[in-house]
Amino acid sequence: MTFKGIIFDLDGTLVNSLEDISDAMNTVLQSLNHPTHTYDTYQYFIGSGLRNLVSKALPAFNNSEAQIETCFQAMINEYRTTCTLKTKPYQGIVELLDHLSSRNIKLAVFSNKADELTKKIATEIFPDYFDAAIGLSTEALKKPNPFEAIEISKKWNLKPEEILFVGDSDIDMQTAINSNMFPVGVSWGYRTKEELIASGAKWVLNVPSDLIQLV
Repeated sequence: MTFKGIIFDLDGTLVNSLEDISDAMNTVLQSLNHPTHTYDTYQYFIGSGLRNLVSKALPAFNNSEAQIETCFQAMINEYRTTCTLKTKPYQGIVELLDHLSSRNIKLAVFSNKADELTKKIATEIFPDYFDAAIGLSTEALKKPNPFEAIEISKKWNLKPEEILFVGDSDIDMQTAINSNMFPVGVSWGYRTKEELIASGAKWVLNVPSDLIQLV
């Protein structure tokens, strides 16, 4: 199979955003005199969208839907101003994107991060690489729902099986399978290689340049 397009997850795949996300949520928790969490703990909160992360970060005694919504809005307001403060591409990612672009392979981002923030990070850190940067606009379309991935394939006029779906989590692998795309895991993100394989990854990258072998 010749792959003609690649859809990337964002956090834990293209960029290490763990510290900016964690710092923003901890700022909100501190304002409420709630316990904060370490970066290692937040590593397992990331992947299902920021609202889900807020729910996991809040203490069980103060985790009502109303409190989650209030803290989610506060977290977004904080994170919006700091989302590119410490966030950086993983080593080798820019070089990989340069190589793929030079071969006219179609590239896109699909993240469970809020759409506004996905677009902000993708365009500021990776200008001119991606045909589309799609984030979460409604909970119903959150990964592993394949809708947005399939819409990207239609925009590209490619069959889903001609597209690699690259991510660092079980949710990304499930999205790839649900989309009928080729699931590729990355070992440098927020989940282990074993978790990715168990979730359906057909290939796991140890370094970004490993992806070149598939295209």
